[in-house]
Amino acid sequence: MFRALRHSNFRLFFVGAFLSNAGTWMQSVAQSWLVLQLTDSGTWLGVDTFVATAPGLVLTLVGGVIADKVDRKRLLIYTQAGAGLSALALAALVWAGAIRWQGAARRPTDVWMVLVLSFVTGCCWAISGPSYQAITVDLVEREDLANAIALNSSQFQLARVAGPTLAAVTMKLLGMAGCFFANGLSYAAIVAALSRVSFERRGGAPAAAEKAGKAEAARRSMRNDLAEGFRYVRGRPRVGAVLLCSAVVCLFGSPYIVLLPLFARNVYGWDEAGLSLLMGTAGGGALVGALGLAYLGDVRRKGLILLAAMLSAGTCIVSFASAPSPRVAVPLLFLAGTSMVSFFALGNTLIQQLVTDEMRGRVMSMWILTFIGTLPVSGFLSGAAADRFGPRPTLAACGLVVLLFGVATAFGNPRLREM
Repeated sequence: MFRALRHSNFRLFFVGAFLSNAGTWMQSVAQSWLVLQLTDSGTWLGVDTFVATAPGLVLTLVGGVIADKVDRKRLLIYTQAGAGLSALALAALVWAGAIRWQGAARRPTDVWMVLVLSFVTGCCWAISGPSYQAITVDLVEREDLANAIALNSSQFQLARVAGPTLAAVTMKLLGMAGCFFANGLSYAAIVAALSRVSFERRGGAPAAAEKAGKAEAARRSMRNDLAEGFRYVRGRPRVGAVLLCSAVVCLFGSPYIVLLPLFARNVYGWDEAGLSLLMGTAGGGALVGALGLAYLGDVRRKGLILLAAMLSAGTCIVSFASAPSPRVAVPLLFLAGTSMVSFFALGNTLIQQLVTDEMRGRVMSMWILTFIGTLPVSGFLSGAAADRFGPRPTLAACGLVVLLFGVATAFGNPRLREM
């Protein structure tokens, strides 16, 4: 179940990434609550998601080309340090009172400072995302790749459980600024871990990129590299099918996280501790799904299980949105988290196993683009729809689309079903 951890490089990355991701989820809870308290608006929650993820529309594919050409390790160190500085800046603004969000002193216009720093962090993650995904193959032997991907997903989901819990405690003890400050410091963990990782090849860059001379690499334009990546995917229908499913699940499935602040405050009448409970429950379900896949290892019939996870996710999201009480809704949220992470972990594994090393960065950038590219649209539209129609009908409609698309794909794409 944990065999990929026998590789020292992967152990370093695993621990550093977990600490960094826990800080990120702490900030996610605190920032969602901050935006909601500033604006009293689901639309602004969607705008914050849009601003944080919109850079991915432009920079993710560029980051994929960069991941196939440069030292991935060094790129990750620089971008993670930049994201950490953004979190520390937000902590300083809240601590100093430049952002006023409480009581009569509240200034809704202060939300622009939050949005600017969200944009900076989004740029860092958009550039580094393909390298973050592609570097896994450089940390372990090829036979341990599926286990490493599942374990990497497990640490991310464990952080989804720990982060919201720590956020609730930190906001009670140290205030909102304490969460942002803790996140800023957590980025030091991944930077330190990456600094100690050593590769036989140059910083995790593909061997093929090293063999092509510097002069040849300089002559190839980024446009040609991108076009080559798209031609590669177009010639591999199975890869394209997984990417399409991911885009639909992200577009209509991700609002179950975006709208949780509205469910916590407006539907259930809870405070920030209630939001932490909902976020942690979704993360707990995701952790169970990721650990289950790690235990199963390189399981057969991944395509069929992928479709089953997609159908389960749509069903759980619809059921959660329609649940009459928190007692019924919270277990359904747990199952939604399990289904969603199972879908994404299996999709990631399938793509990593289907592509060549020379194209890994570019194809992984397209994989990331399926959710980074859809999150801006999904977050903004679901937030605006929740203000107009309410969070329950909005989320139920989104889950229904995922469910129906899963049914259509299961019957209409036998190659994916049999993969």
